[in-house]
Amino acid sequence: MGAAVARAVRNFNLENRAEQEISRMKPSPAPRHPSTKNLLREQMSSHPEIKREIDRKDDKLLSLLKDVYVDSQDPVSSLQGKDAATRQKPKEFRVAKDHQFDMMNVKNIPKGKISIVEALTLLNNHKLYPDTWTAKKIAEEYHLEQQDVNSLLKYFVTFEVKIFPPEGKKAIKSK
Repeated sequence: MGAAVARAVRNFNLENRAEQEISRMKPSPAPRHPSTKNLLREQMSSHPEIKREIDRKDDKLLSLLKDVYVDSQDPVSSLQGKDAATRQKPKEFRVAKDHQFDMMNVKNIPKGKISIVEALTLLNNHKLYPDTWTAKKIAEEYHLEQQDVNSLLKYFVTFEVKIFPPEGKKAIKSK
């Protein structure tokens, strides 16, 4: 009895609700990045047929789409469920112990960008030798913007590990 009531409620005024949903205003797409916006504008102006093709409605395809009706029942047998469970193998990730950032080893880095290893290297160099590794020199060496390097040096620092001896015990001096 409960299923019949649920079905009746679900199917009540279905066509009207579907028509309202179809006629409702669709959300606008997210704003494009300025560089791609200019490229798209150039392409649309040089090829106006693309714009017409995008805006055109194909009546034949639309009528075929209206005729489509899908009624699917896919019972999962116990044999298929066991096959799926045996086919899935756990993924194993091997991390090389001698290379900390081997998984992030990138070959092609465009100008104006740096890898994690390079970022840590330049931060460490600036920390150890601030007179020689100035923001200007880092910007020239890694082909970065001066403002970006200044922000990088201001807001990012490498960790410094300090070990404090417990109270009451003397520290062992390292050689």
